[in-house]
Amino acid sequence: MTDPKTAKSGGPLAGLRVVEMQGLGPCPLAGQFLADMGAEVTLITRASGPEDATNINNRGKASIALNLKHPEGLKAAKALIARSDVLIEGFRPGVMERMGLGPADCHADNTGLVYGRMTGWGQDGPMSQMAGHDINYLGLTGVLNAIGTADQPPIPPLNIAADYGGGTMFLLFGVLSALFERQTSGKGQVVDAAMVDGVPAMMALMHSMIARGRWGEDRQSNWLDGGAPFYRSYECADGNHIAVGPLEPQFFALLVEKAGLPEAHRSDQNDPTTWAERRADYAEVFRQKTRAEWEAIFDGTDGCVTPVLSWSEAIEHPHMKARGTYVEVAGVSQASPAPRFDRTPADVPAPPPAPGAQTEDVLRDLGYDDTQLAALRADGVLT
Repeated sequence: MTDPKTAKSGGPLAGLRVVEMQGLGPCPLAGQFLADMGAEVTLITRASGPEDATNINNRGKASIALNLKHPEGLKAAKALIARSDVLIEGFRPGVMERMGLGPADCHADNTGLVYGRMTGWGQDGPMSQMAGHDINYLGLTGVLNAIGTADQPPIPPLNIAADYGGGTMFLLFGVLSALFERQTSGKGQVVDAAMVDGVPAMMALMHSMIARGRWGEDRQSNWLDGGAPFYRSYECADGNHIAVGPLEPQFFALLVEKAGLPEAHRSDQNDPTTWAERRADYAEVFRQKTRAEWEAIFDGTDGCVTPVLSWSEAIEHPHMKARGTYVEVAGVSQASPAPRFDRTPADVPAPPPAPGAQTEDVLRDLGYDDTQLAALRADGVLT
């Protein structure tokens, strides 16, 4: 593949070949992260289309448009998968099998393929064929019930917890674990990444606290759910907000000192019977100054008090700019590749390709000539 927009030169996953089936949510983000780290990610999409620089999940990938209902389209997809290290897909269980691209079909041609499957409910179980979204998976795992204020229904934390935390990250963890094991066995395997498995796996701290009797079922009554007056956000004089989070006693002491709180609060910081009254008291204290004033007071300290920024403000914050946390690609501001590596740093992301833009390049790389490509296009295989 020679398209300059998708050419890879760096990153710790350089040389890894990945096929991603077009989908939504956590699977496209997993493909983005793999591409960010230098993997050659080829997206099989349903139809060609115009470029869209705002489709950040597709940055750095190649895109091939195939009609998989046509035998020749399926053949081309199988040829691409046969030479790849990883396939990732996010369909309901059974969809890939019905297309003729299930694990058995693909492993018949490529025994070393790591086959990553991403779903909300998992590949089996009584709910495996049901539709769902982040909020539903969080609801089933007990996590959603713990988020929000005591007097209101639970609040969804965007879609980062189940889709991307329990989904994308566990798909990546599973795929990379299987690739490591392949070095010993020489064999690929199926990775069943389910959000209802990943979300509980991230809750080990909460499960430990529950087992110790230190976490209750009621929202906004615990250490990390906004119940504690020293771990929540407060409104400032200008209507902006400040994030307060000094959990450790030595950090809490700095909060008491710099915010002018009663010194006696240090002795019973973790007494839940004091929390409701102190939340109201602290709210009144933080309303006395603007966000900028509080930021200046706590800047450079261990008081764990920082501004709550908007999307646009975050991009311009001096710390974020110093680290280059955000980058502009084709005029679109977005996060830089993460994490960072000292020997094999990731390249600056390439813009998202137009859907199907690399179809002919990929097929030529698989051995198709101009005559065959023309026939495929005439037969409606190349969409």
